[in-house]
Amino acid sequence: MAAVDFDLCFTYVLADWEGSAHDATVLADALTRERGLQVPPGKFYLVDAGYGARHGFLPPFRGVRYHLNEWGNNPVQNDKELFNLRHSSLQVTVERAFGSLKWRFKILDDVKPFFTFPTQVDIVIACGVLHNYALSQGIDEFITPEVTWTTQPIRTSRQQASDTRAVVDRRLQMAAQMWEDRQLTYANL
Repeated sequence: MAAVDFDLCFTYVLADWEGSAHDATVLADALTRERGLQVPPGKFYLVDAGYGARHGFLPPFRGVRYHLNEWGNNPVQNDKELFNLRHSSLQVTVERAFGSLKWRFKILDDVKPFFTFPTQVDIVIACGVLHNYALSQGIDEFITPEVTWTTQPIRTSRQQASDTRAVVDRRLQMAAQMWEDRQLTYANL
């Protein structure tokens, strides 16, 4: 699992899970680690549908057109489709970051790795660090200083359900606002 900023730099990498592990399980692990993934206050991560809606993580609407090849020449029909189209266009950044990383370090494309699993984990993390260094040309402003790391308080299932509802509601509000703005733009043409 990795978090990527819009400059194609990796801001968080969790590499010690098998590829078959469920996204939600890996995310739960990342959030509970001592120096795990932190969602900046007032911000959220765009995630794919495998993660689900939860505080700090904004997935696309399920069962609604998403991938660009699903659109063809058909225009957006409603607020959820518009939200998913824009979500998809931002998610492309993640694909570009991984493409760039694999282009720089061909060892990451090895289908049958020669190294032991712990060494593979170290290689992935080292490649991510070197990738960020190469992009920043010596100035690495994407690593969060250790003094800003905090631990997340343990939340009850009721608090988590409330957070999930709030994220789902926020996503609906965002989609509705995008649709309204789009309709006003086309009405004024």
